[in-house]
Amino acid sequence: MTFTLPEDRVYIIAEAGVNHDGKIAKAKRLINIAADAKADAVKFQTFDPDQVVTDKAPLAEYQKRTGAKSQKDMIRGLYLPPEAFRELKVYAENKGIDFISTPFDLDSARFLASLGVQVMKVPSGEITNMPYLRLVASFKVFTIISTGMSTLEEIEEALVPFKAEKAPYALLHCVSSYPAPVDQINLRAMKTMEDRFKVLVGYSDHTEGIAVALTAVVLGARIIEKHFTVNRNDPGPDHAASLEPSELKEMVRIIRDKDVLQNIELVQEALGTVEKECQTCEINTRDVARRSIVLARAAKKGEKLTQEMLAILRPGTGMAPKLLEYILGKTIKRDLDAGELLREDDIA
Repeated sequence: MTFTLPEDRVYIIAEAGVNHDGKIAKAKRLINIAADAKADAVKFQTFDPDQVVTDKAPLAEYQKRTGAKSQKDMIRGLYLPPEAFRELKVYAENKGIDFISTPFDLDSARFLASLGVQVMKVPSGEITNMPYLRLVASFKVFTIISTGMSTLEEIEEALVPFKAEKAPYALLHCVSSYPAPVDQINLRAMKTMEDRFKVLVGYSDHTEGIAVALTAVVLGARIIEKHFTVNRNDPGPDHAASLEPSELKEMVRIIRDKDVLQNIELVQEALGTVEKECQTCEINTRDVARRSIVLARAAKKGEKLTQEMLAILRPGTGMAPKLLEYILGKTIKRDLDAGELLREDDIA
């Protein structure tokens, strides 16, 4: 059965990632939390440490809180073997929630495909890894591609194998910092990707709290991915940027609430375009509220216009006040009454 995104709601992915800390019992607990929150899917990360990093690969700044000496040292402690993911997929499906995982190496991608997963995730760090992208695209399963740290040109190149294979995919806007600062999220880039690549888009959120994720929904995200954890104070690399169970449930509740959703849709409609122009509904108000050049006193044909002969009054359907200095000294072509709007064909 081919996976398709639901058309009647945002697809919410509860990102467990490596917040199981290498323990399958904790991974199952995370599945329980995601199912209880009524997320659509729970997502993990599948990898072989020896196929991901060198022995001396340094830690990212956010990873240093783990106390590990190197990336490999850190991810070895977060490793779950393939058979664990086989068990977790069955466990998730029995809980009524979709199972998704991100493969971080070629063998892990092949393994997930062998499990018959319906959705696969490409992480932001692999968006320039063309051999990896070609392999994932060859499976022709629905693929969610994260775009953290990338440019539009890099995204375009990454999509080539998916287009060649006619594989279905969606793009997630993402800022790869944990937690990510709100002032650098640049959410409107999500719409830019949608317009440029003519594809479904969503948002992978690494900010603290749920406000930015909800804003992404307002902007039209079809997919929301959000890290969650049992306890934000746990020592792993992603816990600090994750929601706790009650927060995950609240985020899903707000997005799912019909009244709230209607308001979100209303706000989305209100966003409009990037153009600034007079709207159709404003035309009447513009005509009434703006001002025109009018005759302050009656004037005869042949008189030359002077400042004291003119006033600037409503309505705004005559000559614009900005033209005042250009018409002084011009000759009136017909008799005009006091209060009459001056028009261009009235002067020579």
